[in-house]
Amino acid sequence: MNFAAIDFETANSKRTSICQVGLAIFQNGKLKEQWTSLVNPKDYFEPMNISIHGIEESDVKKAPLFPKIYEGIKARTKNLVVVSHTTFDLVALEQAVKLHKLKEFECDWLDTASVARRAWKEFSQTGYGLGNLASEFGFKFNHHDAGEDARVCGEILVKAIKDTGINLEDWLERVQKPISPSSSYVSLEGNIQGPLLGEVVVFTGALSMSRREAAEMAAQVGCDVKSKVTKKTTLLILGDQDISKLQGHTKSSKHRKAEELISKGHQIRIIGETDFIALTKLY
Repeated sequence: MNFAAIDFETANSKRTSICQVGLAIFQNGKLKEQWTSLVNPKDYFEPMNISIHGIEESDVKKAPLFPKIYEGIKARTKNLVVVSHTTFDLVALEQAVKLHKLKEFECDWLDTASVARRAWKEFSQTGYGLGNLASEFGFKFNHHDAGEDARVCGEILVKAIKDTGINLEDWLERVQKPISPSSSYVSLEGNIQGPLLGEVVVFTGALSMSRREAAEMAAQVGCDVKSKVTKKTTLLILGDQDISKLQGHTKSSKHRKAEELISKGHQIRIIGETDFIALTKLY
């Protein structure tokens, strides 16, 4: 459970006007490092923003510019999943990088607001803001201080992992699915008269059809459809949109699990959605 939580404060309504950055590094689910720095955005400060975070133009006159801070961010987050609460911080980072013509920031990014909406039913529609979640869970912090916001963002993710049993890597996939898992996690028994009777199928990645439609297609030709890869799985179907993501950590957790089992001698075939559809049409 190693990851970096990040948060930015801005001087005005422009996302490029970053005036403070906060990072919280978590190792094995525990806070290892908390780093905060003011940033000179070389931009004006709006009274509304000042009223929120309390940072004024005079506070950042001697602070480093974003390009220098960016090097620190990259060094501290290297090889880590980076998380933030809502996508505001991701957009701020991307826009600042673009403005200063810096090398693109590359990482697996996870939105903890999206995690919260899926982890706890009571926050699926409302109440998933950082301040409210912190209050509900008893996390004490100085809201709108970038370092503190980053820390609590990380604490929320740790709690979500503990409460749901869904690990960090699986959350990267889970947040891409509907808040209600019913439409994504489909298990069906195969048609006993089907030509592919005995095959145990799992789907992963973005499909061209709904999971329900894909599951029904597979069940019609005799496949048992399951939601998780296990030793009983015989066929893993990859969404065609994810075929290009076949190297390293960009593979889904199901994909990696299947490859792990294959390496141990289990007979699992991995094919794309188009090939699977073609296979079903043979019968």
